[in-house]
Amino acid sequence: MLLTLTRHAPNAADIGYVLGKNPASVFQREFSGGVVWAFYPEVSDEHVTIALVTEIDPIALVRGPAPLTHLGQYINDRPYVASSLTSVALRVAFSSALSGKGAHDERDTPARWVVKLPAVACDAGEEMITRILAPLGYAVTVTQAPLDARFPQWGPADIYSVTLEGETTAHNLLSHLYVLLPVLDNTKHYYVGDDESEKLLAHGGEWLAGHPERELIARRYLRYKRPLVESALARLAERDPALSEAEAEAGADQPSDPAEQAQGLHEQRLNTVMAAIREVGARSLADLGCGEGRLLTLAMRERELTRLFGMDVSSVALARAARRLHVDSLSAAQRARLTLAQGSLLYRDERLAGFDVAALVEVIEHLDAARLNAMERVVFHHAQPKRVIVTTPNRDYNVHWEAVGEQRLRHHDHRFEWTRTECQAWAERVARTYRYRAVWQGIGPEEPDIGAPSQMVIFDRDADAADTLVAAGTETVRQTTS
Repeated sequence: MLLTLTRHAPNAADIGYVLGKNPASVFQREFSGGVVWAFYPEVSDEHVTIALVTEIDPIALVRGPAPLTHLGQYINDRPYVASSLTSVALRVAFSSALSGKGAHDERDTPARWVVKLPAVACDAGEEMITRILAPLGYAVTVTQAPLDARFPQWGPADIYSVTLEGETTAHNLLSHLYVLLPVLDNTKHYYVGDDESEKLLAHGGEWLAGHPERELIARRYLRYKRPLVESALARLAERDPALSEAEAEAGADQPSDPAEQAQGLHEQRLNTVMAAIREVGARSLADLGCGEGRLLTLAMRERELTRLFGMDVSSVALARAARRLHVDSLSAAQRARLTLAQGSLLYRDERLAGFDVAALVEVIEHLDAARLNAMERVVFHHAQPKRVIVTTPNRDYNVHWEAVGEQRLRHHDHRFEWTRTECQAWAERVARTYRYRAVWQGIGPEEPDIGAPSQMVIFDRDADAADTLVAAGTETVRQTTS
């Protein structure tokens, strides 16, 4: 398997000091999967090319810790595609630069790199390759290979020629390849245990925390092992340098009305949600995706709420919530009302059962659209609170903010943002599927044609009615009954 890395920069050959490889020498070393060579086929003052060649030992492949089975022992693509074996070869050849020892070398400055991977295995296709690599700043060129060029009727293979071009450091480039080649291949040649989480965080923590597909990357890298994935995602959330959405909105939204300036959008949203909680005389509340505990802080002031449960995937967010709620100094009676717990909305959780109200405040847009069905089953089918309150951004309103505009999302971690029509259609489907009534309304200052900046759907469980969707305070949008 061949991989070439070309650096375009003045005194380009100085990168040899960072990589720990002399351009005049050929590096060769055996590793668990075979033999790896690293050498420089092209060197000049303006650019230098580093080639990595791996020769896979088929016997070691079969006898390895995660051996191939059945026909895979005799027919497989492992010797010539970029995979987890390539990642191991990268670590063997460029251990100092990959580990970060060379990352502080003044010669490892950002430069234009061109990476050529003649054969990348990816079961999810070209779209997956671009989704994973483009957010890191690379221009991605992908060409799919035929299964057999002699027999075009057999169709294409799950193997792609990939070229990456972008400006970065050698350390970052190597860490991207080390983590993401096994993710694209979606197969590992060895057992995945707890140490793999540490590798993911060690080599991906600097950039993966802010990657829009970090959940997908963690799942595929850790081979879908739920405890490892959830732990890794929680630790990655601790490293996310982005501002919270509440802070971002506070900085982005500067309404002209003094009354609106006195109350930010997030405060309006929380107060609107609290009003919907009071409306049904709730005694218990589950804040799902509670973040730093802003809603729970308001809920603690409501004497009628005797049971409060806050859940979030991020341990750091829960720690901040505990500080905001002064958990350590609460009286015994107050402490008995409140539970903070780590968990995911994508998996059934018995702790969510029996609540009067469940609130998902600016949560669903952080889920992959393909995972919404899992969240719906967890909340509406298994937990079945009497009332579910969901808030989410109104994409129609994004044109109001010049910094966001029509094409961009409000937050780097948003997987999607719905228009009012899309949100109402989703609410109608959920209500019909899980036997709830749904009421939709906007939150924040209304503007002609684009509505309010945020939108809220209130679902009330009703065993007798199939579903009802109305726009609260306005004309009826949709209404259906059994």
